[in-house]
Amino acid sequence: MGRSTESRATITSYEDGPLLVRGDFELRTQSGEVIDGGRGTVALCRCGLSAIKPLCDGTHKAGKFHASGGDRER
Repeated sequence: MGRSTESRATITSYEDGPLLVRGDFELRTQSGEVIDGGRGTVALCRCGLSAIKPLCDGTHKAGKFHASGGDRER
C-alpha cells in the first residue's frame, strides 16, 4: 500500500523564490548529518545567496533572483 497523503512530503517551487518543503521529511547534509530546519515546513534556497544554506533567508529578493515557479509552458 502507498503512503498516506498526510505523511508524504510536498515540495512547492515558488516563482523567484525558494522551494517550500512540507510534511514528513528529513533534511540531511551530503555526509548524512541531520539538518534541523526548526519547524515542520522549511524553505530551501534556490538562488545560492543564502547565508544559512540549504535554508532560505530571503536574500533572493535583494539579489533579484529569477526562476520559474515550476509551471511549464505547453
